[in-house]
Formats: sequence, structure tokens, C-alpha cells
Amino acid sequence: MSHRRRPAVRGGRPLLALLLSGFLLVGVCAATGIAWDPLSGAPAQNATAQGASVPQPTGPGPGSDPGAGGPTAPQPEQSPAPTKGAAAKGNPEGAVDSGAARPAGALPFDMPQPAALRSGEAGKKLVFAHYFTPYPLSLDNADADRDYYTRNYLNPDGESGKHGRYGGLLRDRPLPVAPKSGDWEYANLQQEVRTARAAGIDGFTLDLLSLSGRNWDRSNLLMAAARSVDPAFKIMLMPDMTSLKTDDPRVLAEALATLADASAAHRLPDGRLVVSPFKAEAKDVAWWTEVIRILRTDHGIRTAFVPLFLDFGAHSGDFAPISHGFSEWGSRSYVGQESSTRDVQRAHGMGKIWMQPVSVQDARPNQGIYDEAGNTATLRATWTRAIEDGADWVQLTTWNDYSEGSQFAPSLHNGHAYLDLTSYYLTRFKTGGWPKIVRDTLYLTARTQFAAADPTGDQSLVMSLRRGSAPSRDTVEVLSFLTGPAAVRTTVGTARSTHDAPAGIHSELLPLRTGTSEAHVVRDGKATAEVDLPYRVDHKVDVQDLQYYAATSGREP
Repeated sequence: MSHRRRPAVRGGRPLLALLLSGFLLVGVCAATGIAWDPLSGAPAQNATAQGASVPQPTGPGPGSDPGAGGPTAPQPEQSPAPTKGAAAKGNPEGAVDSGAARPAGALPFDMPQPAALRSGEAGKKLVFAHYFTPYPLSLDNADADRDYYTRNYLNPDGESGKHGRYGGLLRDRPLPVAPKSGDWEYANLQQEVRTARAAGIDGFTLDLLSLSGRNWDRSNLLMAAARSVDPAFKIMLMPDMTSLKTDDPRVLAEALATLADASAAHRLPDGRLVVSPFKAEAKDVAWWTEVIRILRTDHGIRTAFVPLFLDFGAHSGDFAPISHGFSEWGSRSYVGQESSTRDVQRAHGMGKIWMQPVSVQDARPNQGIYDEAGNTATLRATWTRAIEDGADWVQLTTWNDYSEGSQFAPSLHNGHAYLDLTSYYLTRFKTGGWPKIVRDTLYLTARTQFAAADPTGDQSLVMSLRRGSAPSRDTVEVLSFLTGPAAVRTTVGTARSTHDAPAGIHSELLPLRTGTSEAHVVRDGKATAEVDLPYRVDHKVDVQDLQYYAATSGREP
């Protein structure tokens, strides 16, 4: 989903040019493989999209008709084929992992070391992020001001105008990275693994869109990158049953066995390979039973089957005999999340584990739908359900699906804000105790346009609220993490105000106005934290963009 960066491609947004110029200053770090943070850390990726030269449909998102086709996974029309230096266990020549650490002071709390989150009871609570292969950090290893994302995915006229009807394929993109020498694609995947690891994430759920071609090559490359960066970082195999076009269980079993040969493939402590198909109900229980049998008899692989359903209630009973656990794609609005309590209880009542979906937001220009996320309300509500309902695992939906606007990964318009917030809730989920807030930190979120804005450009398909979503709203949220009570002074457009915020976490909503927004904490006459959201809000817009932009005081832009 492309944030309203796209006019800049036509020369109308000097802010984008300034940001991209700034990103290029980190070329030295990126060339050495060091993860760089736009506001002080490391980059990110993208995900689900539509239409391209070799479409591969992904599954419908929450609320879609389970029988209908979802968006298609894009393949760039002109970008070079991915490098192929890595097999499942390889380490391509020229790809060096120099390591990277989270910048000090980026979070409101002190992040535990990975070992502390992976051992004891904390280590049993696993957090994965859904990885979508069409949107790596770079598609062509070009400078960000002229790379494939800028020319074709953020630009409504890109790819010969095929995305013009909905204003361009994307509204946001991964944080730009400078071109690299050597095996740049492998190095970029290493960087993504480091970024996720630094946030406390245990691994990726890998959306397997195809069993050949670029997405398959990138899947193998990711397995190798994970192993090279951190042997404890795991990749859960998630065959996408809305995209894979095989009715032969042997074909899928052989592909899974190929990836399972990589040490990064996620296995339970007893050695069973975890297989978690997206929209598992696309095939019946007998079909999956045959896949599991072939893995065991032909490849010597025992399986822990954790199907992800679009309709858990309708299929869990049939699948229970062959399943280790269950998951569901979930809702992307902050209302109606109470149903997850029922789902967890049902799974546990069957003696199965439950993998809870946690999300930020969802806005899909190419499908004409969006959910009202309520600033950070959806993120906080879905994490709360995972924590309070006793989920065993969590899947962040998604790490980098930019065509759904659901990315947690650091992006051009959100920086690390959503990922940093997740680190706080992730720590609570794993350790059982709320982290101590040791430094004042603000998170500022808002859209760049009003929900009812009518785009003035050539866009003919506009998004409308998905059924079951909360009503749309026009708000700026100041989410404060404070060591003690303080005043928070805000400016939204020309409106200035002050509110008292207590120690701990507090959400303050303000009316959205034209202009930009900023906030700062004042205690004992001194400012302790400040944040600004430099993206201007307008009444008139060329392209509809209903994602929430985000910024954090913990990282300098």
C-alpha cells in the first residue's frame, strides 16, 4: 500500500527527495551489511501486492470471502532476477554479516538480551512475523530515488499504468538501503533477520507463494540468511494454499522437504518440522494427511501440523486429529477482538496450541477495502488478547505485506515505531511481567488525509470500510510511555494544547487537522522527549491513502 509518497515521483513532493537523500548517507553502513535505522536503527521490508507480469495470488485477508481469490503477488517487470549464490545451507561469496545492535535509548524500557527471551518459560512463548517474499528491502539494488519501488510501485503510472485505477500498487515501502556490492540480495535478507532479532522476534513464518521462480529462490535465500545471522532464528514453513497451484500432495511434500533440509527450518524440541499452511481449509484433511505421510515415509520427516484457517470455527474439529495446534488470520480492526478468547479456549480444550494473530492495520487500495485501525488501537488490542488469553505463539500479520498496509517492519513512513511498540508487548508476552519504563517515549500516529477525502487524481477504485470494522475516524494519537506524571504539549496543525499524562502508558486522541503534528513531554519545566510527524495533512489529495503514519521520539529522523 503506497503512502502518499507517490506525488513525489511526479515531482510534487520535495519532502520525499529530502528523506531519500538522507537515507543515501548511510551507504557505508549498508554496504557492509550493518542494519541502519531511519530514526536510529535498521531497515525493513514489504509484502502483499497485486498484479504484475507473473501473478501469483495470495490468500484473501480477514473478512474476505474464503472462496474468492485474493490479491496477486507482484513480480517486477524489469528488475533483475534474484542472485542465486545460496542453497539452503550456503553462504554466498561477498555476503558478510557484520552484526548490528539496537541503538541505546530507542525504547521506553531496556530490552532483554535475546538469550533471556529464548530460555526458560519465555522461550516457550514464540513470536513469529509473517514474511512476504515479493517485497524485499530492494528489488534491483538501485538508489532509492530511482529504484523499482519508486518508479513502479509507489508511482500510479508505474508498470505501464497497470496500477493507475487504484492510485498505485503501494502506499509505503521498506526503509531505503544503499546499493551493495557482492550478493546484495542475500546481504539485505541478513539485514532483515537482524532487524527482527533485535526486536525480540523468534523467527519468520515464510509465505510460500510458489515452488519455483523468484519467490522460491528468495525463500531458499532467506533460509540461508537466517542461519548465517543467528542459528536460533527460525523459519516456519507456511505454504500459501491460495497461491500454490498443485493438487498433488507429493509435489508439496517434496518442496517442504527441500526447505526442511536447512537448519533454520523451525522444529519443535522433539525434532518435528512445523508446517503451518495459510488457508489450510483449501485442501481437505485426507489431502493433508497424505502430505504428512509422504514427509514421514519418503523423507524421514515427522511433522507438527499447525494449520492457519480463514474460518477456524468451521474447520477446527475436522482437522484436530492431525494437528499439533491452530491459528487464524484474524481481524485487523480493534473492535470484535474478544472472539479470540473463544478461539484460544477451543484450541486448548482440544489439547492444541494456539498461534494468535497480532496486527497493526490493513488498507488495500488494489482491493478497495480497509479496516479502521484506530491509530495504535488495533496493535494494542491484538497484543492484549494474545497476552490475556494465554496464546502459546504469536504471528505478526505481517512483517512486510505492503499491499495490505499491514507491515511491522521498519518502513519509509513509519520508521521503527510499530516494531518498537511490539518489542514492549512482546517482552510482556514472553516474560509474564510488564517491562519497567525507564525513559519517557512518545509515539505519534495520524493519517495524512481525512477518511472521507475524495481523491482528485485519476484513481477510480477507492477503499471502503470492510464489514465488521470500527467506524472510520479522523484522529491524531499521542501514545505516551512515561517514567512519572508529566504534561504533554501538542501541536496539530495550528491547534496547540496540553494534557496531563500519568506514569505508564496513556493514549490521548486529538482531532485531525490540516498541517503537521508534534508533541513533547514537559516535567519540572524541562522537555524530556519530543516527536514530530512531518507528513502534512491535506483536505485535497491526489490519491487515497488510509494508512496511519507513525513516528517515535526514541529515534531521531
